[in-house]
Amino acid sequence: MPTLSRQQLVILCLLTLVWGLNWPVMKTGVQHFPPLSFRALSMLIGLPLLALGLLVLKVPFRLERRYWGPLVVLGFFNMVMWHTLIIVAIPLLPSGRAAILGYTMPIFSAALGALFFSDRLPPRAWLGVAAAAGGVLLLLWNEMDKLGGKPTGVALMLLAAASWALGTQLLRRTRIPAPTLTLAFWMTVMTTGCLCLLATLLERPRWHAPDPIAWGTILFNAVLVIGFAQVAWFFLVRTLPPLASTLSVMLIPVLGVFSGAWWLGEILHWQDWTAVALMVLAIASVLWPSRARR
Repeated sequence: MPTLSRQQLVILCLLTLVWGLNWPVMKTGVQHFPPLSFRALSMLIGLPLLALGLLVLKVPFRLERRYWGPLVVLGFFNMVMWHTLIIVAIPLLPSGRAAILGYTMPIFSAALGALFFSDRLPPRAWLGVAAAAGGVLLLLWNEMDKLGGKPTGVALMLLAAASWALGTQLLRRTRIPAPTLTLAFWMTVMTTGCLCLLATLLERPRWHAPDPIAWGTILFNAVLVIGFAQVAWFFLVRTLPPLASTLSVMLIPVLGVFSGAWWLGEILHWQDWTAVALMVLAIASVLWPSRARR
């Protein structure tokens, strides 16, 4: 079981805060602007920030041609599928429940790792997976009737989570000899192009000037989500074992649920509070140092 460095711990805390708060932010944003266009515009603004970061840190942009194919695969599963599917699903679901469904990713990741990538999970890791699964089921308890009438949104979020899980496994094992920032930049370029194309084809008649609320949510996503959180996640994926990097972010849907309750007035139940304890248990199962290592 890994022990987080101070740098990893700080990045994880900031990532949890940004991604957790972003669920009600996105829900608000897509109520004021077409969803695909909302995400595309966020990425168009965030992309120059990523480029500036590479320049300031003197990280190379160049990637050898022979690695373009593997990069496209990584970008498709880690970003294109995730960003496209969640932003289409969010208008169909409460923000907190969308976060819960999206963060079934660690469960998919553990299953994929054990079945296809020869990951050998110790009992404590399986305890974490079981706790995370229990937390997800509890948080969905009171929404089953509502979600049952919205199968499209549920299916899109689960497909996005499965794609992200596969992308995480592939990114952890990639042999592309490039810095994480370089990979993040080119995957963002690829995703931005795909979203701009989809937004133009599917939402052009609905385009209008963003109002102040739309601009606020777009800038939140551009600066904090695309410019910081996406890169922070890729850093954790490449520096922590797959299960640790996935279960370590399980507080994000909890924060999404409670921030949605505070911001959007979504109702909480006892299942929400119990799920908090289970999510904390899931995180501790993979991040708490073993006795020997201590």
